[in-house]
Amino acid sequence: MAAVPRLFRSSSSAPSFSLIRRSLSSVAAAQSPKPHQSNASSTIPAGRNVQWVFLGCPGVGKGTYASRLSDLLGVPHIATGDLVREELSSSGPLSKELVEIVNQGKLVSDEIIINLLSKRLEMGEVNGESGFILDGFPRTVRQAEILDEVTDIDLVVNLKLPESVLVEKCLGRRICGQCGKNFNVATINVKGENGNPDITMAPLPPPPQCASKLITRSDDTEAIIKERLHVYDEKSQPVEGFYRDQGKLLEFNLPGGIPESWPKLLEALNLDDNEVKQYATA
Repeated sequence: MAAVPRLFRSSSSAPSFSLIRRSLSSVAAAQSPKPHQSNASSTIPAGRNVQWVFLGCPGVGKGTYASRLSDLLGVPHIATGDLVREELSSSGPLSKELVEIVNQGKLVSDEIIINLLSKRLEMGEVNGESGFILDGFPRTVRQAEILDEVTDIDLVVNLKLPESVLVEKCLGRRICGQCGKNFNVATINVKGENGNPDITMAPLPPPPQCASKLITRSDDTEAIIKERLHVYDEKSQPVEGFYRDQGKLLEFNLPGGIPESWPKLLEALNLDDNEVKQYATA
């Protein structure tokens, strides 16, 4: 499996996360946007672990698959959605502003996202992290340009599902109020149209100890879900074109739930679960 050996390298020439933090903040603070300059490369430079981005509509499963790949490859999974939710549950200075933004289904501003991401990267540096899989950032071309100015992104995985499936999937999401784990009570069986295959997803039920403690996210109503999808189509999809032009975009149509999709995703990435784990522990 040719792809695996180049995924694990020393971090001697990697950009410092503190440097990324300072650069993200300074670039975002600039009054006028700078023109994009691409140094696209089809290979991962020596000296660091993978630096990947996961794109896709809200509810498509970015967190699920990014988290699995994070465990598989031994790199941190950094989800800006989680960073926002952590800030929302805190009494931090941004929490009140974020409540209003999230409840309206709007995109969080570049300034706030970069602030939260910068703090997370700095914490990772202190803990000795190398590489990352970003989930939920960048969501705009401007964010992608900012990221491009301070670090190299090796691969961008764009997960795709039909809108009807996304709405059902989001409406079925549940969270255990005690342990915080995510589940899904929806049974999805959508007939394919225009020659596309049927999509079937079984529910992801909670264990008995969580069954009576399930809660629904306040922003998982049909109106807010559809508004989030509309906002994504309008403002975030251009990011796909940004990375497509760089030759870094891998578009992946999810064929179903995790049992059907995970092996296919590994195949598309030229990865093998067992081989990667054996290499990482060698």
